[in-house]
Amino acid sequence: MRIAMIGSGYVGLVSGACFADFGHEICCVDKDPAKIEALNRGEIPIFEPGLSELVAKNVREGRLTFTTDLATAVKGAEAVFIAVGTPSRRGDGHADLSYVYQAAREIAAAIDGYTVIVTKSTVPVGTGDEVERIIHETRPDADFAVVSNPEFLREGAAITDFKRPDRIVIGTEDARALGVMNEIYRPLYLNQSPLLAMSRRTAELTKYAANAFLATKITFINEIADLCEHVGANVQDVARGIGLDNRIGSKFLHAGPGYGGSCFPKDTLALIKTAQDYEAPMRLVETVAAVNSQRKRAMGRKVIAACGGSVRGKTIAVLGLTFKPNTDDMREAPSIDVITALQDAGAKVRAYDPEGMGAAASMLTDVDYAKDAYDCARGADALVIVTEWDIFRALDLGRLKATLAAPVVVDLRNIYRPEEMRRRGFTYVSVGRS
Repeated sequence: MRIAMIGSGYVGLVSGACFADFGHEICCVDKDPAKIEALNRGEIPIFEPGLSELVAKNVREGRLTFTTDLATAVKGAEAVFIAVGTPSRRGDGHADLSYVYQAAREIAAAIDGYTVIVTKSTVPVGTGDEVERIIHETRPDADFAVVSNPEFLREGAAITDFKRPDRIVIGTEDARALGVMNEIYRPLYLNQSPLLAMSRRTAELTKYAANAFLATKITFINEIADLCEHVGANVQDVARGIGLDNRIGSKFLHAGPGYGGSCFPKDTLALIKTAQDYEAPMRLVETVAAVNSQRKRAMGRKVIAACGGSVRGKTIAVLGLTFKPNTDDMREAPSIDVITALQDAGAKVRAYDPEGMGAAASMLTDVDYAKDAYDCARGADALVIVTEWDIFRALDLGRLKATLAAPVVVDLRNIYRPEEMRRRGFTYVSVGRS
């Protein structure tokens, strides 16, 4: 099938490359000429394992192209996916839908023949209705359907998630549009991925509900971790004990410095605002967002306490900057709050991340960047592990201790065993473990 993907950011690029790998003909569109030029040179603007190779393969085989010309990409396409950004709107926290609506206007002007227009971007309930209204207003003669098809991709595992999804959510009550969507996703038939058809508004809400629930699980185990520290319990054992209950499940029960990234923070906030608009406030999600926001900076205070109550004039080494491993995404990363709290307390910060230092440099000031973990630890008064990259999981502890000015390690991801760290002479602090 011929498909236009409007937006060549994280969701659009991953989705476009995967659809092309299924055999569809994909044209990815973006307004940024520099981005399109880079993509046409084979330069990928984001770090996602396997994406560079997947894009190169499908460009080489002629199934994936890039352009700034939306009209040409849309003309003759059987489906047009809207995969533009929906960031939190400044001032009120609502999702900023201006990019979605602008895309709808431009798509309306370009479609010819029956076209299924698919919102892949994460959008609040009712957005599809407005997209449909805009297209009718712009092109009263247009033959089209608007479908919601939310993405459920994890950064760092996006290609696997796209090709082997837990489910595919299709929001439409139009039989003809559903037939087109079934054909688009037909290559996943052998994987037996369930395709869930529902109303458009229900599909829009399903995406937000999923992210809010996962954010709640993370925040719950983080609060249990705080209690564990006060009562002398082990949060990892608690997580195993409850996670083996099939009604709960073990995923997203890893205590840490709080959630970040491009989805959970903005999506929980957008859901809160939508619920308030409809006079159905979500008090639980409101609390989750507030607790998570406070927790990130509290991790900075945890480091200060591990250093004897003061870090003024001290050098603190920070390992891991991105909000999670296997991405270069710094959006809402806990490291930002931790580092800012340390700097506010008078510390000098040196940091290392395998992929995130470029993005971090534009978001943080007065941070020195190291070439590797040991260079980062050199002469530091404490080492803080903020992101659990694989290369931090088996550090040479003898070399690390010799490199540090003081053998203080604050492990916010519980990578190491407390008894082993203490046996090796470290002052070791972790999350939710005595």
